[in-house]
Amino acid sequence: MTGADQPPAVALGRMTTAYWTSQVIYVAAKLRIPDILANGPQTSQALAATTGTHAPSLYRLLRAVASLGVLEEDGGRRFSLTPLGTRLGSDIPGSMLAWAILLGEPWFRRAWDNLLHSIRTGNAAFEAVHGAEFWAYLERDPDANALFNKAMTSVAPIKANATVEAYDFSGFGVVVDVGGGHGTLLAVILGGHPKIRGILFDLPHVVDGASAVLRAAGVADRCEIVGGSFFETVPGGGDAYILQTVIHDWDDEPSVRILQTCRRSMSKDAKLLLVEQVVPTGNEYHSSKFDDLNMLVFYRGRERTAGEFHGLLTTAGFTLSRIVPTSAQWSVLEAVPQ
Repeated sequence: MTGADQPPAVALGRMTTAYWTSQVIYVAAKLRIPDILANGPQTSQALAATTGTHAPSLYRLLRAVASLGVLEEDGGRRFSLTPLGTRLGSDIPGSMLAWAILLGEPWFRRAWDNLLHSIRTGNAAFEAVHGAEFWAYLERDPDANALFNKAMTSVAPIKANATVEAYDFSGFGVVVDVGGGHGTLLAVILGGHPKIRGILFDLPHVVDGASAVLRAAGVADRCEIVGGSFFETVPGGGDAYILQTVIHDWDDEPSVRILQTCRRSMSKDAKLLLVEQVVPTGNEYHSSKFDDLNMLVFYRGRERTAGEFHGLLTTAGFTLSRIVPTSAQWSVLEAVPQ
């Protein structure tokens, strides 16, 4: 029975308890169950001994996880990983472990628990709960910062590969990745285009972790790492300035300031590339409509429609020239200086 065919009470029941699913996965990930099972199936009793948990209660958790297709149970309360569950391993390419843990951590969840505050006030619930803006909170909490960076790094290849597959970078000589984190996107761009040089730009405490990523990709010799704030200045000399899921972190006024900072460093022939979700009109489901609320809760940011991006870019001194869809939920919005 599909969601559309379910009785309203059943459909709404699934919706209202959806957070149970993420919490079940969070606890299994936090206990490193997928890592333990990477070497082969184990009983719930053995897993409880390894994880120091209450065996009957752990079995109940594992049974629920198995119902999601993440684990598989045989008749003897023995559990094994499914192909889906392997993505929660800590040492595999594309691991979703850090992401699953981040979304379940109490400090992270408390912001979403206070969504109502954001809706009533238009302000970030995170700041109301923790007494600090999100980025300031990460700077003062090294463990939270490390987890957040790992989570972002884990999903970054999905966005990066989709971006490079959809957009032709071959005409550029120098690509400046503004707010580029640890350089995953830039590494993919440079890896596919041996003649391009890159400049990775982000806050100093963020780019500190970029060298290893660039070296592993074999592109460190073609990439300069620069620390700084995109509210003040960004490096000059680029043919393309790319901001991947940066603008959605901010409301319109700071977004315009970021874009204007880029504009001041760009030549008249350079291009601006925004990798963002474009919110569709109409009533159909799209992840951007929920990510939009996530941006509100954490940063007072927002996802935007094509019309809203057009207005934002125009205000900042750009003309939106085209929107290039990718195989994922993000698009590449190409703009040129006015």
